[in-house]
Amino acid sequence: MALLDALRTARGIARSLRIYYGTRGHGAAMDRMYARFVRPGDLVFDAGAHVGDRVAAFRRLEARVVAIEPQPALVRTLRLLYGRDREVTIEPVALGERSGMVELRLNVDNPTVSTASDAFVAAAHGAPGWHDQAWTRRLTVPMTTLDELIARHGTPRFIKIDVEGFEAQTLAGLTQPVEALSFEFTIIQRDVALTALARCVSLGFTGFDAALGESQTLVHGAWQPADDIRRWLVGLPDAANSGDIYAVRR
Repeated sequence: MALLDALRTARGIARSLRIYYGTRGHGAAMDRMYARFVRPGDLVFDAGAHVGDRVAAFRRLEARVVAIEPQPALVRTLRLLYGRDREVTIEPVALGERSGMVELRLNVDNPTVSTASDAFVAAAHGAPGWHDQAWTRRLTVPMTTLDELIARHGTPRFIKIDVEGFEAQTLAGLTQPVEALSFEFTIIQRDVALTALARCVSLGFTGFDAALGESQTLVHGAWQPADDIRRWLVGLPDAANSGDIYAVRR
């Protein structure tokens, strides 16, 4: 069974590599998006680095990167891709409100949606677009906080957070200002996104926008107040599925 799971995980990672590195125009679109926030020499945290396509974008923008990823198979992938890059540090940990240990729910066929959130798995059960997803393994991994990573590596200019339903807990582990960040939202868990948005407001962020799916295009094209983004998020149709909220200090 362990060998079969390893083969399935390898197949899932290979699929992600094809999608995120092989899709025409994907890298250029990311570069244009993140160039809004990142300058050469800046420090960036990539929380939920997965196979590192965002790491690649940040490096093309000449930023230093801390890639945060708790799944051992994905950590090995990141080390193969970026282990020789002195400007990339790989942190094999999950992020949350406090340091300690946390249990991951592993989707061996699609590691990109593995999660530390039981609520995320429950929300996906039976939801449109999620019928073929299954979380069949559990793994306990170390967990730290954004504050602790800042103490270790310095203050990033930008933080990208994509942690499958654990975004609010991850932001709860941040108590100090950064210039900008993004966090993923899913329609099956709008409540998590709204909690994360409220946390951003409490951290002093004042401008917000969003991108749907992997479009890498800001919906509004100008920074909006939190209340407007909240109403936009609540009004999204279920078919929207997912996207990212961007937050800045104006």
